[in-house]
Amino acid sequence: MRINGILFLLLAFLLSACAGRNQNSQQQTQTQAPAGTEKSAEMANHPGKKVYDSVCLACHMADGSGVPGMHPPLIQTDWVNGDKERLIELTLNGMSGKIEVNGETYNSIMPPHSHLNDKQIADVLTYIRQSFGNNASEVTVEEVQKVRNK
Repeated sequence: MRINGILFLLLAFLLSACAGRNQNSQQQTQTQAPAGTEKSAEMANHPGKKVYDSVCLACHMADGSGVPGMHPPLIQTDWVNGDKERLIELTLNGMSGKIEVNGETYNSIMPPHSHLNDKQIADVLTYIRQSFGNNASEVTVEEVQKVRNK
């Protein structure tokens, strides 16, 4: 019975990922910050945005708000703005089960993204840490390499 539940969650994730990719062209402009600011122009052209749009958007949504109860938001959370090493590990290794983000419980699967190279991970995590109202420091390729090679 437990295997059926895991297969169901995996199927649901895959279907939501496919749906997000089909809507990608419509949602790309929604991930940009409000027009008229240097920051919004910089983030619209950030190399991490392309990775975000193809890998993260289906679960975390174009505006970083996530899906209540399933996929947590990326907006003003300690998971994003806090410990970079934890964020890199989470991205590389994925996770499953319950977590609490900003007082709300989420219970789903985040698949590992170790197939992304170090630059792609550094770019997407920097994009997330500096978008959606976040203003955290960048993630470097060297930091990703250090965590990957642990």
